[in-house]
Amino acid sequence: MRQFLFVFYVLLCIPLSGRPLDWSDKKLASPPPRIIRTCCSFGVDVKMAGLPFVRYNDITGLNLIGPHKYLGSRQEGNGILYTSLGGFVDIGHVRDQADWTAYLYHLIMKNRGEGQLSFTHKLGYEGGPKVLQIIIPAAMDDSDIMILAGRIAYDLSVWHEIGTWNGTSLIPMLPERYSAFSIEDAYSNLLGVRLGIEALKSNLPFEEAMTQLLKNKLAELHALLTLEETHQAMLSVEGDWWSNRVKLPNAKVIKKRQFGIYPCIQPTLLPVDAHRLEDIPALCLPLLSFNADPNQFYSIYIQLNSKFPVEEIFAQNFNGIITQRDFPMLINYAAQESEKKYGTLVYKESRPRLKFKKPGRVKV
Repeated sequence: MRQFLFVFYVLLCIPLSGRPLDWSDKKLASPPPRIIRTCCSFGVDVKMAGLPFVRYNDITGLNLIGPHKYLGSRQEGNGILYTSLGGFVDIGHVRDQADWTAYLYHLIMKNRGEGQLSFTHKLGYEGGPKVLQIIIPAAMDDSDIMILAGRIAYDLSVWHEIGTWNGTSLIPMLPERYSAFSIEDAYSNLLGVRLGIEALKSNLPFEEAMTQLLKNKLAELHALLTLEETHQAMLSVEGDWWSNRVKLPNAKVIKKRQFGIYPCIQPTLLPVDAHRLEDIPALCLPLLSFNADPNQFYSIYIQLNSKFPVEEIFAQNFNGIITQRDFPMLINYAAQESEKKYGTLVYKESRPRLKFKKPGRVKV
């Protein structure tokens, strides 16, 4: 039964064409899917339970990246690619968080009135019902509202990592822990938030702005040109960062994870590029112009389901409801659980099995 469910899950991951972008016609009462585009598993030629003659690959190259389309399209050319200044980047995650940032910004603007803005909005079910509460002063300008939307979008992406670690999945009985806290996820999510904010500030239409911003950013990060080059980069860390000795959806496919995702993220670079880290600034959450804590203007309330080990994490009088302020505690627990359960499989120092010769910089 589980093998059948996994085959069904793979079919669901095929990206569909998105709706045209028309904010005046957008049903803002219905949020986008939590995962809009194809979900990626780290690695190449990964074996899959129930599909003995199939190997899973979800990688791409700079020469395959297409135009951005709100809520996705087949022409986007998504997948994971390697960049020598940003590590592995999941383009689907980048685009998803940019779209969520745009959605949340327009949601807030739609509800904005003359005085203080206060409203609640249901965000669906993921590990429990999610409700967003917004309370912002009338004086907050559009630029800061864009930043606030980005902060909310990033927190929602972090919750997805926490949820999948604790048994949340698209298909019942099909665990997704294999993808939780993967080394490329948080960096890609935060990159998408920052690009989404820039696209909202642009004079260009959102999709056009995102297309240009993503192209420029990937060139700036020295992205590999072809899918084949990223394939080689992935193979160079097989056995250290991921394993082809187990089958999806086994969580042991991933051997290296990233739990340090607040408030800044350092990219995880291949050993050949590791010397660059001291010169690369961390990617950080955007800050409001008036130096206030963004958390005071919104709360994401989540009623946890029974899959979460609440007795081990929270006090005895815990009422089952958390907000984004509790996320660091849940992340820390996941990191401790990961080290205890997987040991050095998660934290071992990386040693590439195959020599990876980095190609020259590609101009775009």
